Amino acid sequence: MTSVTGSETIRTTISPAVARATLLREGPVLSTLIRLTLPNLIALCSATIVSIAETAYVGSLGVASLGGVALVFPIFMLMQMLSAGAMGGTVSGAISRALGRGDPDHALSLALCSLAIGLFFGLLFTVAVLALGPSAYHRLGGGGQVLHEAVTYSNVAALAIIAIWITNILASIARGSGNMSIPACTQLAAGMVQVVVGGTLGLGLGPIPRYGMAGVAVGQVIAFSGAALVLFLYLQSRHSPLHLRLDPSLLRVARIREIMRVGAIAMLSPFLSVATVLVLTALVARFGHEALAGYGIGVRLEFLLIPIAFSVGVASVPMVGTAIGAGNLVRARHIAWVAGGLSASALGVIGVLSVSMPGLWVDMFTNGPGVRAAAYSYLRIAGFAYAFFGLGLCLYFASQGAGRVGGAIAAQGGRLAVVLIGGWWLLKEQAPLYALFTLSAVAMIVMGLGTALFVKLARW
Repeated sequence: MTSVTGSETIRTTISPAVARATLLREGPVLSTLIRLTLPNLIALCSATIVSIAETAYVGSLGVASLGGVALVFPIFMLMQMLSAGAMGGTVSGAISRALGRGDPDHALSLALCSLAIGLFFGLLFTVAVLALGPSAYHRLGGGGQVLHEAVTYSNVAALAIIAIWITNILASIARGSGNMSIPACTQLAAGMVQVVVGGTLGLGLGPIPRYGMAGVAVGQVIAFSGAALVLFLYLQSRHSPLHLRLDPSLLRVARIREIMRVGAIAMLSPFLSVATVLVLTALVARFGHEALAGYGIGVRLEFLLIPIAFSVGVASVPMVGTAIGAGNLVRARHIAWVAGGLSASALGVIGVLSVSMPGLWVDMFTNGPGVRAAAYSYLRIAGFAYAFFGLGLCLYFASQGAGRVGGAIAAQGGRLAVVLIGGWWLLKEQAPLYALFTLSAVAMIVMGLGTALFVKLARW
């Protein structure tokens, strides 16, 4: 009787994991992809809401506080892009390939090694921000009270960097086994905690003293520390398909090399993206403040498009990785193209709206005729490239699932090259502003088509 009960217990325990693995390996591609995408989309949209809410209450602290956050924001956005997108996608892909081969011990070793990698980079970037942050903000134009607010926020928020890396690595381990819901729910809860704690401490609500920018940053520290703890406990529980163990014998140089072979290349992606935006910003700035403000409004829409492509792309990673591990290359490529098509379609619809009705977005932010004219012009041109932008971003993640990201990174490098070379030529020819906007759209198309070409030609 005991053995029967034990068998039933074992079946009950492993059945969700078996069902999830079967879905990844054999399930219908489109419906499975959508099922895995929705939790990611909800979590990432919540992150956008958190950003808006935080900006709102920081604004109530004063203009200097807003300026300080603007200086610090790119660095912490880069942390998210590196840990969740570049290294996180790499980790999910490696673990899913191991599970697809039916090698859970290899996957477990990869999980612990990836956690060690996350801890290393978290410590490295924490030290870098604390040591170099003040001079970097000064070089970016910060001074006086704005610089003071930036440093105050940064020095406290830097304590969250390790937690950010650990949270995103643990979430990626869970995603590698096909579980998107737990990371999404955890990140959604963390966002709510960040808003409540940061707002309460920053503004001094109720009996709580007003700590200003330091209090706002504490919200981030508490939220990500809590998220890291929740994900760690989940991965050690019986509910996780992959039971994480802190066993030093699982830490192997070969596994670290396996992750970094792809991850080190994938980490170039955020830097290339940021560099492209900075170059375009510098080029547009030559046309005056109104042109720059209009361009900024248009680019802000692109930053909201990224979570959509990211959600589909991250969902494709374990599906592609599992198929690769199982030796089903035809299914792996099919998944990649379906995911790329889904992302391109979603962003393409938004592109059509931005071309035909740019006021839906622009008029929320400005009523200045000069700024509005520049923003309208940008969206009416860039909107034609959004589908290609979504295609390229999604296929980048699918490539992580296959462990072959070199081509996708080369395509992103091609985008930057188009902007650099084309921008130099347009300035030399004294071209009008719309020509720069056209250049930006062409660069996105080059990235999308280039990534698709590399995926088609790559040996998976």
